[in-house]
Amino acid sequence: MSPFKTFQTSSKGGTVNFELICQLEHLVFQVQDQGIGIPQTELSQLFDTFHRASNVGTIPGTGLGLAIVKKSVEAHQGQITVESEIGVGTTFQVTLPLYEVCPTKDSYQ
Repeated sequence: MSPFKTFQTSSKGGTVNFELICQLEHLVFQVQDQGIGIPQTELSQLFDTFHRASNVGTIPGTGLGLAIVKKSVEAHQGQITVESEIGVGTTFQVTLPLYEVCPTKDSYQ
């Protein structure tokens, strides 16, 4: 079974791949699209509130989504990275630390 799940995302037939990897101390997931891509010169501003890439054209949005995602990831002591290429697509990777969900009696000794 492939770790990728594929979803239709647009009327143009683009897809989004989602990969989830559970490691010993971290949970890692990647979201990869085949969209318009983000200009390299704008990647450093991508998570800024109300920032939208210059190539979005008429695609609707407020520039809040990724700022909210980054704050949420950081609130869980995780990190988010992005790689993008114009005309090829964008990949986001989120890494979150895994914590003991239910303490055992050994946790209190």
